[in-house]
Amino acid sequence: MKSKLFIRSSQKSMHALDGAYASLLRGRSLDFEDLRPYEFGDQVRDIDWRATAKQGEPLIKRTKATRMHTVLFLVDSGRGMKALAEDERSKRDLVVLLTGALGFLTVRHGDDFSIIYGDSARVRRLPPGGTEGALEHALRTIRQAIDDSDAPSDRDALLRYTARNISRRSIVVIVTDETPMSDDTDRLLRRLKVQHDVLWLTVRDAEIVVAGSGRASAFDRAVDPSLARTAPGHRRDVDSGWGIPDFVHGDAEVMAELAALEEADTAHRDEVLRRHEITHAEFGGQDTAVATLLTMLNRRSHARA
Repeated sequence: MKSKLFIRSSQKSMHALDGAYASLLRGRSLDFEDLRPYEFGDQVRDIDWRATAKQGEPLIKRTKATRMHTVLFLVDSGRGMKALAEDERSKRDLVVLLTGALGFLTVRHGDDFSIIYGDSARVRRLPPGGTEGALEHALRTIRQAIDDSDAPSDRDALLRYTARNISRRSIVVIVTDETPMSDDTDRLLRRLKVQHDVLWLTVRDAEIVVAGSGRASAFDRAVDPSLARTAPGHRRDVDSGWGIPDFVHGDAEVMAELAALEEADTAHRDEVLRRHEITHAEFGGQDTAVATLLTMLNRRSHARA
């Protein structure tokens, strides 16, 4: 499975030297490497029929890869990532998990990765890496950047920096939250898609208002830890610092209005990403994150470019 699930580029080759997305040591090119027995899941077009006829068993022809890809992660590290994800756990940890999982696949298939991260105050870029050690350092840097950030998130600043400074064709992975898309976001995505292959990973926010009263004493939460999720008690917005009054939790009218607003923002985001043909997935928690990633990559690998 690990040899099949990697980030495939959906764009057609723009240069004669651009080859299929494959590993560093084995890939698709005109340089013959060796033969190996056919395994379930191999492409039929890779079978060497002449060698198969001689040996009496299906053989796969392997070639040297023609090129590497660079996977560029755009990671929102503003203070909004200090909040809770949909599973009532840290958005920061979910961001690190998603970046690490895709980064691991990138490294194991012999490709380089680079990370651009930042907030409204500053955008920074880590140098390209290709080892698990470099990936570990990058993940620690992202985690620390989120912890230290006092500035609000600025997704458009990351997109603008990439559009201005990254000219080499890359697979761009945007890791962000549910902040509504602006007209600038739409315009910047259109610009990025001309040069790069883009994936979008949305980290879903925790519910602002929950069903029930929202009150749970420290003793209740100690006795039944599940109450920490169903009745979170006092909630506070990380950007404005405003607290959510306890009496709002469970208010049907407020919850309906918030649900309608979220549905409208989600529909607008999905429409923009679909129009730009950008692969997209939503992530609500750490327990299902890897499975959702693999589903997204599988769907992407079978999609027609």
